Amino acid sequence: MEAIELSLFASRLQAICEEMGTALRRTAFSPNIRDRLDFSCAVFDTKGRLSAQAAHIPVHLGSMAFAMSGIVECLDPAPGDMVILNDPYLGGTHLPDVTLIAPLFHGTEHCGFVVNRAHHADIGCATPGGMPIATRLEDEGLVIAPQRLMAEGRLLIDVVEWLIDATRDRTTARGDLASQIGANRCGLERLGALVAGLGPERYRASLADLNDYGEGMARTALTRIPAGCYRFTDWLDDDGQGQEDIPIRLALTVSAERVHADFAGTAPQVPGNLNCPLSVAAAAVYYVFYCLMPRETPACAGAFRPITLSAPEGCLLNARRPAAVAAGNVETSTRIVDVVLGALAQALPEAIPAASHGSMNNLAMGSGAMGTDTWDYYETVGGGMGAHAHGPGLDGVQTHMTNTRNTPIEVLETSYPLRVTRYALREATGGRGRYAGGCGLTREFQFLTPTSVTVLGERRRHAPWGLAGGGDGQRAVTLLNGTPLPGKVHLTAAAGDRLTLESAGGGGWGDVCSARNDYTAHPIVESPSSERSVMDAMERIKQTIEGNPVVIFMKGTPDFPQCGFSMRTTEALRACHVDFAHVDILAEPEVRQNLPHYSNWPTFPQVFINGELVGGCDIVLDLYQSGELQKMTDAVRNRAAG
Repeated sequence: MEAIELSLFASRLQAICEEMGTALRRTAFSPNIRDRLDFSCAVFDTKGRLSAQAAHIPVHLGSMAFAMSGIVECLDPAPGDMVILNDPYLGGTHLPDVTLIAPLFHGTEHCGFVVNRAHHADIGCATPGGMPIATRLEDEGLVIAPQRLMAEGRLLIDVVEWLIDATRDRTTARGDLASQIGANRCGLERLGALVAGLGPERYRASLADLNDYGEGMARTALTRIPAGCYRFTDWLDDDGQGQEDIPIRLALTVSAERVHADFAGTAPQVPGNLNCPLSVAAAAVYYVFYCLMPRETPACAGAFRPITLSAPEGCLLNARRPAAVAAGNVETSTRIVDVVLGALAQALPEAIPAASHGSMNNLAMGSGAMGTDTWDYYETVGGGMGAHAHGPGLDGVQTHMTNTRNTPIEVLETSYPLRVTRYALREATGGRGRYAGGCGLTREFQFLTPTSVTVLGERRRHAPWGLAGGGDGQRAVTLLNGTPLPGKVHLTAAAGDRLTLESAGGGGWGDVCSARNDYTAHPIVESPSSERSVMDAMERIKQTIEGNPVVIFMKGTPDFPQCGFSMRTTEALRACHVDFAHVDILAEPEVRQNLPHYSNWPTFPQVFINGELVGGCDIVLDLYQSGELQKMTDAVRNRAAG
C-alpha cells in the first residue's frame, strides 16, 4: 500500500474508534463515563492483535493490546455475538472496568473485533464506588468471566439481569451497559463499511502493511536509546493491610532495536489490592515507549513488537488468583511508569521528565446500604506533572496512565448529596529546580448525608522524585475534618464532615543554581522583610503597576518559570519583542496576598499593560493569537519612543 493510502487507512481506523467513544459518551448514564470519560475503544484483527485505538485511557488500551490475543483464543465468534468480561485474570484489569467485545463478519468471513472498556462505579461491591480495601478478588465485586451478552443479535436477558441485580442503581447500570452495546454496534457499522469498501483480502493486507510500518517506526525510535542495561527501583507506600515500602524493581535491557523490561526482584504479591495481572504492567511499559515514538506512529500491534517484558509469576506485577487487584490497575500501573522512566532517564537524560504526582488519588463513595436512596460515585484527582529539560511540569493535571477529566462541580452537586467546598491548586508543591514540578490539587468535599468513603492513594510516604539535581515534589495528604488519614482508608463520614484530598506535586528538573539570567525582563520587587507592613506591600505593588508599561506577576522568573502557565505567558510577551517587568509571587508572599486589592483575577500569572489588568494566561494567549497583544505592545514601544 502506498504511503498516502496507508495514512488514510490508519486515520479511518482511528476515526472508527473515536466515533465509538463519542457514541458511548453521549448515551452513558453515569457521570463517570459521560463526564469523566473513563472509557476506551479499539479495533482488533481476528487474532486479537491491536489494529487501532483512540486516545482514551492508556491503562485500558495497553492492557487490551497485551491480553486480547489470549481472550480471542477462548472465543468461538459468530455473527451477532457480543462478549462481556471483567475478570482480571482472564483479560480484564480490575472489576469496575467492564469490557464488551463484538466480532465483525463480512458475509460469513470473520474480519476482526471492535471492543470498548468502561469503568462502572457500581459493580456489586460491598462498599460504594467499587474500589474497596479488599484482600480477595471476590470481595471487590462481581467477577465476570468471558461470556456471551448477545447471541445472534439477541440480548441474553438472563445475563443482563444477573449483572444488573448485583448493582445498587439498576437504572444507571442498565443505561451504561446499553451505551457500551450501542458503541460496539456503531463500531461494527463503520468497520463493516470499511471492509466492504476494500474487500476482506485487501483489508487484511492493509492491516499487515500498517503493522509493518508501525514496527519500523518503533524500531527507529528505539535506536535512539543507547544500548545497555538500566536499573531502577521505586516503592509503593503500603497495601492498606500493614505491608509498607513495597519495591518495584526493573532491569531494562536495550539492544539492536529491541527492549526488554525484566521486573525480577519486584515484591511478591501482597495481601492488599495493589496486585495486578501482567497485562496491566504491559500497559505501563507500552505507554512509556509509545511516548518516545514519533507522533504519527500508528497505535497498532506492530508498534509494540520490539517491546517485551517479564515478571515472576506470583509477584506484585504478575499476581495469582485470587489476589485483590482494584488498586493495581490504578496505583501500581502509575508506579511502573515511574520505574520505567527512572531507568530511561539514565539513557536519555534530556528526554525524560521527573516523576509526576504518582497517584490517581482514587475516591469512591456513596450510601452504604441497598435501598431507594442508594448512590455510588468514583473519581480520580490529578496533581503535579514532573518537570523536564525543556520546561516546568504542568499544574493540576491527570498524568500518564489516566487522562480522565474531573466531574464538573455542578454535575457532582446536582447528582449526589455532596458539596465541593474547595477546588484549587496546591501552591508551591512542585519540586524545586531549574524547572519546577507542577503543583498538586486540593479538592474538598462536604457530605450532606452519612456517606461510606474509600480512599486509595499513593505518594504519601515516598515523594515524587526530581531529576538532574531537581527537588522532590511535596507528598500527598488526605484529611477528614483537618485530621490526617492513611493513604488507603475506608470510613463512614457523618453529615457535615469534610474530606480534603491534597495531591502531590511533580518532581523538579535541574539544579536550581543552573538557571540562566539572559532574559530581557527585569525584576522589580525586592524580597520583603518581615517588618514591612501590608500598606508598604500595597504601595510597592501600586508603584510596580503604574511605573512599568508592561508587568507580569508570575510564579518564578521568565527564564526560570515555576508553572506552565507562567512559561507560556512570558513566551507570548517575548514574541512581541517588548521589555517587561516581572514579580515572582512565590518569592514575594506579601505581594501575592495583597495583589487582590488591585486585581480581581483569581489565578497567576497576571499581566498589566499601561496600568490596566489584561488578564491571565488564556487571555494573553488569545490576544497573542489574534494579533491584539502585538498591537498593545507596539503602542507601548511607540509611546516610549515618542
